Amino acid sequence: RTIAKGLCFPAQNFFIIILKGIIMCGRFALKTPPRSIQEHFHLPETIHLSPRYNIAPSQAVAVVRHLPGKRFPQLDMLRWGLIPHWAKDMKVGYKMINARAETLGQKPSFREAFKKRRCLIATDGFYEWKHSGKAKQPIYVHMKNGAVFGFAGLWESWNSPDGSIVKSCTIVTTAPNRLISEIHDRMPAILPPEQYETWLQDSTPDHLLQKLLRPYPPEEMTAYRVSSEVNSPKNDTPDCIKPI
Repeated sequence: RTIAKGLCFPAQNFFIIILKGIIMCGRFALKTPPRSIQEHFHLPETIHLSPRYNIAPSQAVAVVRHLPGKRFPQLDMLRWGLIPHWAKDMKVGYKMINARAETLGQKPSFREAFKKRRCLIATDGFYEWKHSGKAKQPIYVHMKNGAVFGFAGLWESWNSPDGSIVKSCTIVTTAPNRLISEIHDRMPAILPPEQYETWLQDSTPDHLLQKLLRPYPPEEMTAYRVSSEVNSPKNDTPDCIKPI
C-alpha cells in the first residue's frame, strides 16, 4: 500500500485499473529541485519536495493555486483524486484523478471547481501505456529541454466525517497531439507559462478557459519506452524513467 499524509491507497487496485485501460494520465514524475519550481511558476516562496519518479493517485502532489486574499499564487501539497465537497465518501476520488476538458462546465463533480478552484499541477514528465495486442508498454513523456511544466488542474476542499479537511485535485485531459496520439487517445492539458496566470485568475470567463485546454505542441515534447518497473507504485526510483 502507498501512504501519503495519512491517506492510504491500495496500490494493487490501481494497477488493475491501469491494466483495464480505464484511466488516462495515471502516473507522473516531479524530480525538479524546489528552487527551480519556484522560479518557473514565479512563486514568492517554496516548500520542501523530495524527487519523485512514480507519483500515483491518492498521493500528495505539488499544486500551484491562487487563494482568496493572497496577492501571489502559492505551492501546496494536495491529494491526487478530486473529492467533490458534497461527496459522502473520499473513495470517490479514486475515480476522479482526471477530468475531461470538454465537459468541465457540465459535470456536477467538476463544474464548481472549474469556475472557482483552478490550479496547476507541477510535473516534469508523465507516463502512458501503449497497447500492442495484450501487452502494454509504459512510455515516459517529457519536454525536450527537460524543464518542469504545469498540468491544468482543479482542486476541492472536502470535510471528512472525522472533522478533518481534505484538499484534493484532478488533472484536466484533452485530445492528444501528434506525438501522444501514437500512444493514447487523450493527454493531459499542458499550459505554456504565459497562460498560467489566465488559468489561475478567478475573473477569466469560461469560454476563454476552454480555449487554453488544447493539445500541447508536439515539437516541444519527446517520449521513450521505460521498463515495467513503473507499473507498481511501490517503485519510486530513477529506474522508472530510465530508457530501455
